[in-house]
Amino acid sequence: MAKKAPRRTAERILATTLELFNRFGEPNVSTTLISAELRISPGNLYYHFPSKDELVNTLFDQYEGRLYELLAASDDVVDVEDAWFFLHSLFELIWAFRFLYRDLNHLLSRNRRLETSFPAILLRKRGALSVLLDTLQGAQPRTADEQRQHDAVAASMVVVLTYWLSYEYVLQPRSALEPENAQDALLRGAYHVLGLLAPHLQGAPRAHLLALIEAYHPDHS
Repeated sequence: MAKKAPRRTAERILATTLELFNRFGEPNVSTTLISAELRISPGNLYYHFPSKDELVNTLFDQYEGRLYELLAASDDVVDVEDAWFFLHSLFELIWAFRFLYRDLNHLLSRNRRLETSFPAILLRKRGALSVLLDTLQGAQPRTADEQRQHDAVAASMVVVLTYWLSYEYVLQPRSALEPENAQDALLRGAYHVLGLLAPHLQGAPRAHLLALIEAYHPDHS
């Protein structure tokens, strides 16, 4: 059997950097630590990524590309099950790049790429979630007040998606973002977002959603 080709050095650097950023937080990880973890020289690291910001920006580009691809799938949501899968996929992607959200304010204050790009991400999330809510509610005309309420629900869902990990971290700063806690954190995040949706649905979709909320209640995780 042919051996797998070894991963290119740049790919190894990015994978290790993401793991370290997620575990310890971007501000607490130096390029020296990254090169030591990889057992390569700092010069080798700098050859591929001349600065720590280059590492952050490349990882952000990966996240942004995967996120926009996922958000485009909101058009394919047709029922509550699809909505649950879509939301869970969003939480999984955020978890995979959780350092961005764990240290968001710090990163925005010092990284121009993120400062200029993150607002667009939030708007795209809000737009996708608005489409999802439209689908679950069914096509129906809205009054101005109903439209404002609809927009507020979509925005509130984005707030939860953006600061859910900060909430988890405050509750358990020593363990919340460790890999072994991923499943429980994802379940709690889904519970919070599904809870925002429930009051705005009726009939069978509402009953189905309430059943999902009960299944993913934090006491059951």
